[in-house]
Amino acid sequence: MEFLERCLLFLAIFMAFLCSSQGYVFYVGGRKGWSVNPSEEYNHWAERNRFQVNDTLVFKYEKGHNSVLVVSKEAYSNCNVESPIQKFADGNTEFKFDRSGPFFFIAGNADSCRKGQRLIVVVLVLRNAPLAPTPAVPGKAPPPSPLSESPEGSTSSAPSPAPTPHAAAPAPHAAAPASVGLVVWVLAVGLGLSMVFGHGLSMVLGN
Repeated sequence: MEFLERCLLFLAIFMAFLCSSQGYVFYVGGRKGWSVNPSEEYNHWAERNRFQVNDTLVFKYEKGHNSVLVVSKEAYSNCNVESPIQKFADGNTEFKFDRSGPFFFIAGNADSCRKGQRLIVVVLVLRNAPLAPTPAVPGKAPPPSPLSESPEGSTSSAPSPAPTPHAAAPAPHAAAPASVGLVVWVLAVGLGLSMVFGHGLSMVLGN
């Protein structure tokens, strides 16, 4: 089901793009075609229609006896057929609009132009023209974190870590084992001396 919905959506988008890019076909002069005596004045007919880029005008006329000239605004006003921008004489001219703005068409015969065989078409802007991108508003940068303030209002940074204390001095009783050993050694020496001197004194007195 989801795949079918995606296919239908893609088809709708493709058809919309195709319609907007191909444009419409307009037959100048209707059934009578491009002639001196049209059933409706050409410029009146053009005012009733809306022309856009990629639309096409079709001029039907008798080949060899008529033609279509694309001219400037000045040449249009004066029916000047001497230096046209483009000239068509194939009897079935198809002219596709490739830009917006005014286009001026006259007959290849100046007398026919003066009798009304001329046309002004104003092409509107592109169909479904993309809008101009809105300039992006730069985002505001987050404000920097405020530094902590002391009660007096002065700014202070984070407290530094306390220095590592030096190794504590050994307790007084830590030297006791060495003192006890010295005392024991002194007592042992004294006891040995007393025994030696006592034994010698007894031998003297006995004699």
